[in-house]
Amino acid sequence: MSAADFPRAVLFDHDGTLVDTEPLWETGKQRIVAAHGGEWTDRDTWDTLGEPLAATVQRLSELGVPGSPEEVFREFYEVLEDVLAKNPPTFIPGIRPLLADLDRAGIPAAIVTNATSEVARYTAGLAPDNLFRVIIGDEEVAQGVTPKPDPDAYLEAARRLGVDPRACVVVEDSPSGAAAGVAAGIVTVVVPGVQQVPEGPGVVHVPEHSAVTLDLLRSLDPRD
Repeated sequence: MSAADFPRAVLFDHDGTLVDTEPLWETGKQRIVAAHGGEWTDRDTWDTLGEPLAATVQRLSELGVPGSPEEVFREFYEVLEDVLAKNPPTFIPGIRPLLADLDRAGIPAAIVTNATSEVARYTAGLAPDNLFRVIIGDEEVAQGVTPKPDPDAYLEAARRLGVDPRACVVVEDSPSGAAAGVAAGIVTVVVPGVQQVPEGPGVVHVPEHSAVTLDLLRSLDPRD
């Protein structure tokens, strides 16, 4: 593989990596819990941050949102849809130029998230046409794809793109996501996030999102 052939695909986390949706998720959680007489606190946010969506649904139930997990999720998603409609997310500064460069270079991308596939599809629609060819989210988890920090979701994204995982780059902002990328055998670029990601083999830290450029990704060829 020549330098111009690497990476063959870029696999992005969603929340905090592509778009800053964490405050919107927070608003949705606070609203649904308050509607049932409870309170969503900073401790609840910290305990569920970066975890599979099922962890949030379970915490919502513990805080008084009634119904089965499926019913709690549906009610939460209805609230979240309203929040997103009133506050449409946009790309974090520095991300749009990278996506444009990937599009011009013909390098496909995927979104891999523990959160909702539907919100990820909305974000994909903001990017150049057909750049995000694969989305792995809660719908895939429901069908058996193990969520982060397991490597399964990233491996499945690479498989669906038809690319060897070792020819990909992961872009992440959380410890669980970075752990998933490294466990999948994929070099993982870490942008600043709410939680600190430890240094370690296979992890490349950058000071800000705008530092993730196509030139940087090409310099990470694992053969070098």
